[in-house]
Amino acid sequence: MLYSTLRAIFHFIFRTVFRLKVIGKENIPEGVPVILCANHTSNFDPPFLGSPLVGRRVHYMAKAELFDVPVLGWVLPRISAFPVKRGGVSKESIRLSLQLLKENNIIGIFPEGTRSNAGGMGKKGAAMLALKSGATVIPAAIVGGYKPFKRMKLVYGKPVDISEFADAGGEGLEMATDKIMTVIRAMVKEHESN
Repeated sequence: MLYSTLRAIFHFIFRTVFRLKVIGKENIPEGVPVILCANHTSNFDPPFLGSPLVGRRVHYMAKAELFDVPVLGWVLPRISAFPVKRGGVSKESIRLSLQLLKENNIIGIFPEGTRSNAGGMGKKGAAMLALKSGATVIPAAIVGGYKPFKRMKLVYGKPVDISEFADAGGEGLEMATDKIMTVIRAMVKEHESN
């Protein structure tokens, strides 16, 4: 209930304050596991990425330290966020992610890991989860700088097929991640100029 209410509030704010334009929502398949991979520009990105999706909850990994912050630590689990430790692989987070995908949920991931200008090297978690679970990878581009009353775009792209890297080990994960990030960067560049 809290998730639905907050989703609606955030979507209203993004539509009115940032004049949100959503493109490609039809690219997100129904009834199958999905990993939404987006560029990371702001702390607003998680609610921005998921707010247009009525009826499908987007789950996110959040820094474990945030769960120790008063109030925020109570809110985060109720809006489908779960903790992940920084600087190492959290087996518990991976296990939970795979379980969520097995149940045909959506997980939102920012492969860059930290907020940047979409120029950094992508992290391999999204590719690893997609290859292990068979989830559909949907690239997403967040375009605009969260400036009040300036148009922002959220573009959901067509699925990225990374199945060719399934048996290529660690090097395959890097190549799969690079393919996802290349698509996201191209989407950002295309829609920045339009």
